[in-house]
Amino acid sequence: MIKIDYPAYQPKIKTSEGKEFIFDELRKQWTLLTPEEWVRQNFLQYLLQVKKYPATLIAVEKEIVLNGLKKRFDIVVYNRAIQPWMVIECKEMNVPLTQAVLDQVIRYNMVLQTAYLVITNGSYCFAVTFTKGQMQELQQLPEY
Repeated sequence: MIKIDYPAYQPKIKTSEGKEFIFDELRKQWTLLTPEEWVRQNFLQYLLQVKKYPATLIAVEKEIVLNGLKKRFDIVVYNRAIQPWMVIECKEMNVPLTQAVLDQVIRYNMVLQTAYLVITNGSYCFAVTFTKGQMQELQQLPEY
């Protein structure tokens, strides 16, 4: 597991009709502030500020079709050739990073075909890559 040290981040938060919303800087929209969204927004800041991944090559909550079913991934980072490079699945902080969570991102990757798969619950992340058909655990996220 990789421990995440988040950068300082002051999210824009507002309340409307008794619900809290957070401004997603990448999607340029207000989104309902759920525990999973809190993890997603903080992890995005980690990718942007700490890992220096380019914002223009990150997609958030986009739809894919898997075996005829519509699914939504949390985060995909693209390479400079605009090919999916890393897929990230976010869970709220109290959700353990189990095999079932990893299996979810592996299913998404059947469509996306990324080099890196990451699952996170905000406190930690688990990252893998495939080398010669074998899954290899990473000790840190790759440099972009």
